Amino acid sequence: MKQVPIISLQDAAKLVKDGDILLQGGFGMTGNPVHLMHALAETATKDLTFIGNNVGEPGIGGGRLLRNGQIKKMIGSFFTSNPEAVKAAQEGRVEFELIPQGSLAEAIRAGGAGIGGFYTPTAEGTVIAEGKDVKEIDGVKQVFVKGIKGDVAFIRAWKADTAGNLQYRLTEQNFNPAMATAAKIVIAEVEEIVPVGALDPNFIHTPSCFVDYLVEVKLTEEDLGSSAKVGSSEDIPADRMLIAKRALQELQKGDVVNLGIGIPTLIANLISPEDGIIMHSENGMLGIGPSPKQGGAMDYPVNAGKIPVTALPGSSYFDSAASFGMIRGKHVDVAVMGGLEVDEAGNLANWAVPGRPLLGVGGAMDLASGARKLIVTMNHTSPKGSKIVKSCNLPLTAKASVDMVITELAVFEFIKGKLTLTELMPGVSLEEVKENTEAEFEVGL
Repeated sequence: MKQVPIISLQDAAKLVKDGDILLQGGFGMTGNPVHLMHALAETATKDLTFIGNNVGEPGIGGGRLLRNGQIKKMIGSFFTSNPEAVKAAQEGRVEFELIPQGSLAEAIRAGGAGIGGFYTPTAEGTVIAEGKDVKEIDGVKQVFVKGIKGDVAFIRAWKADTAGNLQYRLTEQNFNPAMATAAKIVIAEVEEIVPVGALDPNFIHTPSCFVDYLVEVKLTEEDLGSSAKVGSSEDIPADRMLIAKRALQELQKGDVVNLGIGIPTLIANLISPEDGIIMHSENGMLGIGPSPKQGGAMDYPVNAGKIPVTALPGSSYFDSAASFGMIRGKHVDVAVMGGLEVDEAGNLANWAVPGRPLLGVGGAMDLASGARKLIVTMNHTSPKGSKIVKSCNLPLTAKASVDMVITELAVFEFIKGKLTLTELMPGVSLEEVKENTEAEFEVGL
């Protein structure tokens, strides 16, 4: 049986050369090979192209390389989680390319499988698709995404055997399994290395043929960054909770439901196992339960907001490529997302405001175009005015995708393509809704 070299963090870091394309696993700091990244930050290696969902957090993981000026270009999905990455991009100190999260995961999987690229409906009609090849396939416009490969992949697993077989834990899979297939050199940082044969072959997630080196290093809660918060209390404004409770009424027993960050996340704490609603998280979990009240952060999976959650009976974990396959394949019944603007055509804008320090689309574009039903939950107005507008002024997330909008004032549905008011919130008058809504709408009360 193959024997994979077990090396030090310092020797692993030396395998990365100037100008390399570096793949780094992790979703936030969960499943992040943080110790390998910190070892690389102690070297003089420079001009790296960094590919990962996000560039760590300030001073942690990829964030440490960024501070050092070792990254020439960053390619990812959600740089917003590191304000220093956003600032570096906006100031032109680092080149960047933003890719929707599902497209990023699939591009890495395709690169590792020897596939040149693929077409996806995700991001069609948005600024992300500008300059890319677009084809109509079976009546649906789809955007070409090229496969991604790297020189070196830093990944994180929970256990490895001496042959290089890997097991992941909870939501720590995310981008790691795909990245293990897509680089010339794959280095796995693992919690524990066991003798060959100690791992049940039925429960090996990454086979040994993909792994070139192992590094054994223990994870601590400090390594989890902002995800190390368990049982933190938060005062939730009444209007946001009202919206969340109303959105819950739209979810039916047996539905597979994805909740975005912000107001949608509140819905998870309102769901009980008796409701029979199956919560999906884009970072690789099906069966999310309420937030934990106590215990260590390492005892729990995390949701898409990188917040520890519990797992209900029957839950499952999987990698990001599989997760977005569920979404694009229409296996997610309902997506509940926040919004910045929704217009009369059912277009959604919820990821970018020009001039604002926001640089991350995450999985929003995939979900908006892939879920069977899209519910947008948001406050009815912003300081600038109505958020239900004639035509979106902000960069689009998806075209003609919204089925329902729930605000603290009213519920709107798109009925036969028309924006229609179907319900007033308690104590709200029709006149109040009209005064606060820019878009033209029909009344179906």
